[in-house]
Amino acid sequence: MVKPFFFRNHPAVPSLEERIEKIKKENVPAHVAIIMDGNGRWAKKRSLPRVAGHHEGMKVVRKITIIADKLNIKVLTLYAFSTENWKRPKKEVEYLMKLPEEFLGIYLPELVEKNVRVQMIGDFDSLPPHTRRAVRKAMEDTKDNDGMILNFALNYGGRSEILSAVKGIVRDVNLGKLSLDQLDEERFSSYLMTHQLGDPDLLIRTSGELRLSNFMLWQMAYTEFWFTDAYWPDFDEHCFLDALEEYQKRSRRFGGI
Repeated sequence: MVKPFFFRNHPAVPSLEERIEKIKKENVPAHVAIIMDGNGRWAKKRSLPRVAGHHEGMKVVRKITIIADKLNIKVLTLYAFSTENWKRPKKEVEYLMKLPEEFLGIYLPELVEKNVRVQMIGDFDSLPPHTRRAVRKAMEDTKDNDGMILNFALNYGGRSEILSAVKGIVRDVNLGKLSLDQLDEERFSSYLMTHQLGDPDLLIRTSGELRLSNFMLWQMAYTEFWFTDAYWPDFDEHCFLDALEEYQKRSRRFGGI
């Protein structure tokens, strides 16, 4: 005798928009920072030159920027180029220095339309002239926007930022603008490049690496970390929402109970 077959009602997988709306009702991090890692390994896995991975990663920047804006995230900081990345092969560095010009040349009108403001932290003056021009134009064209801040960490290093802050403090003490009695964590933070952005609530790092790589060393004291094995070119909107959903499950005590 043939037994009757019954279909089971499986719960529907929520759509991207449904997940976005649900996350928006909870505790959305104000400042999300991302170490975009794995472009070169993504390309190598496909027998492509490393620069192909960087180019693909540029498209992901747009995707994540758009969804972060939809989620009402206030600041999205992307670690684009570190002070140590100058050690890479000359051709790769030259390509990386052209990416801001290419990305902003294509997507700047869209950023303006979406009320996104472009900012940068890092050693601006040491960038090539064409990179400086592209970044300066983007910051100028979006300076009046009051929506999400898209903050590029470009030629940035956490140790050099802290050292620069210390030099600024010493200078102001010598000039009589600051006394050592006035120096506390809040005052120290005011000398950092991120003083108007606030510390990141959530750090995402792709590619499976579990380290900060000289990124926002002072600011990350109480940041929540989320790591994924996905290479940056494979990091999509659903991966981003996975990170936010995990963040919302955590209890941030900042050293308390």
